[in-house]
Amino acid sequence: MSLAIQDAPAGEDPRVACSRDAVFSTLANERRRYVLQILHEREAPLTIRELTEQIAAWENGVAPEEVTYRQRKRVYTSLHQTHLPKLSEAGAITSERSWDGIRPTDRTPDFEAHLEVVDGTDPPWCDYYLGLAGVSVALVTAVWADVHPFTLLPDLAYAALLAAVLAASAAVHRRYARRARPGGR
Repeated sequence: MSLAIQDAPAGEDPRVACSRDAVFSTLANERRRYVLQILHEREAPLTIRELTEQIAAWENGVAPEEVTYRQRKRVYTSLHQTHLPKLSEAGAITSERSWDGIRPTDRTPDFEAHLEVVDGTDPPWCDYYLGLAGVSVALVTAVWADVHPFTLLPDLAYAALLAAVLAASAAVHRRYARRARPGGR
Protein backbone atom coordinates (compact mmCIF):
# COMPACT_ATOMS: atom_id res chain seq x y z
CA MET A 1 0.00 0.00 0.00
CA SER A 2 1.42 3.36 -1.02
CA LEU A 3 0.92 6.51 1.04
CA ALA A 4 0.17 9.33 -1.38
CA ILE A 5 1.62 12.67 -0.34
CA GLN A 6 -0.73 14.54 -2.61
CA ASP A 7 -3.83 13.45 -4.46
CA ALA A 8 -3.36 13.09 -8.18
CA PRO A 9 -4.49 16.14 -10.18
CA ALA A 10 -7.97 15.93 -11.72
CA GLY A 11 -8.13 13.51 -14.63
CA GLU A 12 -4.87 11.79 -13.72
CA ASP A 13 -4.43 8.23 -12.51
CA PRO A 14 -4.15 8.32 -8.67
CA ARG A 15 -1.65 5.44 -8.79
CA VAL A 16 0.82 7.88 -10.35
CA ALA A 17 0.68 10.18 -7.31
CA CYS A 18 4.02 10.44 -5.51
CA SER A 19 4.49 7.98 -2.69
CA ARG A 20 6.82 8.75 0.19
CA ASP A 21 9.20 6.06 -1.04
CA ALA A 22 9.30 7.61 -4.51
CA VAL A 23 9.97 11.06 -3.07
CA PHE A 24 12.72 9.79 -0.78
CA SER A 25 14.26 7.72 -3.54
CA THR A 26 14.29 10.71 -5.85
CA LEU A 27 15.81 12.97 -3.20
CA ALA A 28 18.39 10.39 -2.12
CA ASN A 29 21.00 11.99 -4.36
CA GLU A 30 22.48 15.37 -3.48
CA ARG A 31 22.64 16.55 -7.10
CA ARG A 32 18.89 16.01 -7.51
CA ARG A 33 18.30 17.99 -4.33
CA TYR A 34 20.53 20.73 -5.72
CA VAL A 35 18.49 20.86 -8.94
CA LEU A 36 15.25 21.38 -7.01
CA GLN A 37 16.87 23.98 -4.77
CA ILE A 38 18.15 25.98 -7.74
CA LEU A 39 14.78 25.81 -9.51
CA HIS A 40 13.06 26.97 -6.32
CA GLU A 41 15.41 29.94 -5.89
CA ARG A 42 15.50 31.15 -9.48
CA GLU A 43 11.86 30.51 -10.43
CA ALA A 44 12.63 30.83 -14.16
CA PRO A 45 13.13 27.97 -16.63
CA LEU A 46 16.81 26.98 -16.65
CA THR A 47 19.13 25.15 -18.97
CA ILE A 48 21.22 22.14 -18.05
CA ARG A 49 24.27 24.39 -18.44
CA GLU A 50 23.01 26.82 -15.78
CA LEU A 51 22.28 23.97 -13.39
CA THR A 52 25.66 22.40 -14.11
CA GLU A 53 27.57 25.63 -13.35
CA GLN A 54 25.89 26.18 -9.98
CA ILE A 55 26.06 22.56 -8.83
CA ALA A 56 29.73 22.21 -9.81
CA ALA A 57 30.47 25.45 -7.93
CA TRP A 58 28.72 24.20 -4.77
CA GLU A 59 30.40 20.80 -4.91
CA ASN A 60 33.86 22.31 -5.35
CA GLY A 61 33.41 25.25 -3.00
CA VAL A 62 34.17 27.87 -5.65
CA ALA A 63 32.35 30.64 -7.48
CA PRO A 64 30.55 29.52 -10.69
CA GLU A 65 33.07 31.38 -12.87
CA GLU A 66 35.94 29.43 -11.25
CA VAL A 67 34.59 25.99 -12.16
CA THR A 68 36.97 24.05 -14.40
CA TYR A 69 36.00 22.20 -17.57
CA ARG A 70 36.58 18.83 -15.90
CA GLN A 71 34.39 19.72 -12.89
CA ARG A 72 31.65 21.01 -15.18
CA LYS A 73 31.81 17.97 -17.46
CA ARG A 74 31.50 15.53 -14.55
CA VAL A 75 28.35 17.26 -13.26
CA TYR A 76 26.87 17.78 -16.75
CA THR A 77 27.22 14.11 -17.65
CA SER A 78 25.56 12.88 -14.48
CA LEU A 79 22.73 15.42 -14.77
CA HIS A 80 22.10 14.56 -18.41
CA GLN A 81 22.28 10.79 -18.10
CA THR A 82 20.91 10.14 -14.63
CA HIS A 83 19.57 12.91 -12.44
CA LEU A 84 17.40 15.00 -14.74
CA PRO A 85 15.73 11.90 -16.24
CA LYS A 86 15.04 10.58 -12.71
CA LEU A 87 13.55 13.94 -11.63
CA SER A 88 11.46 14.08 -14.80
CA GLU A 89 10.26 10.49 -14.43
CA ALA A 90 9.23 11.23 -10.84
CA GLY A 91 7.27 14.27 -12.02
CA ALA A 92 9.41 16.80 -10.13
CA ILE A 93 10.57 18.70 -13.24
CA THR A 94 9.66 19.16 -16.86
CA SER A 95 11.65 20.42 -19.82
CA GLU A 96 10.90 21.77 -23.26
CA ARG A 97 13.48 19.72 -25.17
CA SER A 98 16.87 18.21 -24.53
CA TRP A 99 17.08 19.68 -21.02
CA ASP A 100 16.43 23.23 -22.12
CA GLY A 101 13.80 25.25 -20.28
CA ILE A 102 13.85 23.02 -17.18
CA ARG A 103 11.15 24.09 -14.74
CA PRO A 104 9.22 22.75 -11.76
CA THR A 105 5.87 20.98 -12.11
CA ASP A 106 2.73 20.96 -9.98
CA ARG A 107 4.25 18.04 -8.07
CA THR A 108 7.52 19.82 -7.20
CA PRO A 109 6.16 20.99 -3.81
CA ASP A 110 5.82 17.30 -2.82
CA PHE A 111 9.59 17.07 -3.14
CA GLU A 112 10.50 20.52 -1.80
CA ALA A 113 8.65 19.82 1.44
CA HIS A 114 11.36 17.25 2.21
CA LEU A 115 14.30 19.54 1.42
CA GLU A 116 14.09 21.38 4.73
CA VAL A 117 16.56 19.45 6.82
CA VAL A 118 17.02 19.81 10.55
CA ASP A 119 20.62 19.35 11.57
CA GLY A 120 21.17 17.53 14.87
CA THR A 121 23.45 20.36 16.03
CA ASP A 122 20.75 23.02 15.68
CA PRO A 123 19.40 24.41 18.93
CA PRO A 124 15.81 23.47 19.74
CA TRP A 125 14.30 26.72 18.47
CA CYS A 126 10.86 26.23 20.01
CA ASP A 127 12.47 25.89 23.46
CA TYR A 128 14.67 28.91 22.81
CA TYR A 129 11.72 31.12 21.80
CA LEU A 130 9.64 29.88 24.74
CA GLY A 131 12.49 30.82 27.09
CA LEU A 132 12.89 34.19 25.40
CA ALA A 133 9.16 34.84 25.85
CA GLY A 134 9.43 33.91 29.55
CA VAL A 135 12.35 36.27 30.11
CA SER A 136 10.49 39.01 28.22
CA VAL A 137 7.38 38.61 30.37
CA ALA A 138 9.50 38.72 33.53
CA LEU A 139 11.31 41.85 32.32
CA VAL A 140 8.07 43.64 31.35
CA THR A 141 6.53 42.71 34.71
CA ALA A 142 9.58 44.02 36.60
CA VAL A 143 9.57 47.28 34.61
CA TRP A 144 5.80 47.70 35.08
CA ALA A 145 6.06 47.07 38.86
CA ASP A 146 8.97 49.58 39.15
CA VAL A 147 11.28 46.95 40.65
CA HIS A 148 14.81 48.24 41.25
CA PRO A 149 17.18 48.24 39.15
CA PHE A 150 14.62 48.27 36.29
CA THR A 151 13.71 51.84 37.19
CA LEU A 152 17.14 53.11 36.09
CA LEU A 153 16.27 53.20 32.37
CA PRO A 154 13.15 54.47 30.64
CA ASP A 155 10.49 51.89 29.72
CA LEU A 156 11.15 52.51 26.02
CA ALA A 157 14.78 51.38 26.46
CA TYR A 158 13.60 47.98 27.70
CA ALA A 159 11.14 47.69 24.82
CA ALA A 160 13.97 48.47 22.37
CA LEU A 161 16.19 45.88 24.08
CA LEU A 162 13.51 43.19 23.75
CA ALA A 163 12.97 44.08 20.08
CA ALA A 164 16.72 43.93 19.41
CA VAL A 165 17.07 40.52 21.10
CA LEU A 166 14.10 39.16 19.13
CA ALA A 167 15.51 40.52 15.84
CA ALA A 168 18.97 39.05 16.56
CA SER A 169 17.42 35.69 17.45
CA ALA A 170 15.42 35.63 14.23
CA ALA A 171 18.54 36.48 12.19
CA VAL A 172 20.53 33.64 13.79
CA HIS A 173 17.62 31.23 13.31
CA ARG A 174 17.37 32.22 9.63
CA ARG A 175 21.10 31.58 9.18
CA TYR A 176 20.79 28.09 10.69
CA ALA A 177 17.77 27.35 8.47
CA ARG A 178 19.59 28.46 5.30
CA ARG A 179 22.65 26.37 6.16
CA ALA A 180 20.44 23.30 6.47
CA ARG A 181 19.20 23.66 2.86
CA PRO A 182 21.01 22.05 -0.05
CA GLY A 183 23.89 24.26 -1.12
CA GLY A 184 24.33 25.34 2.49
CA ARG A 185 24.15 29.05 1.90
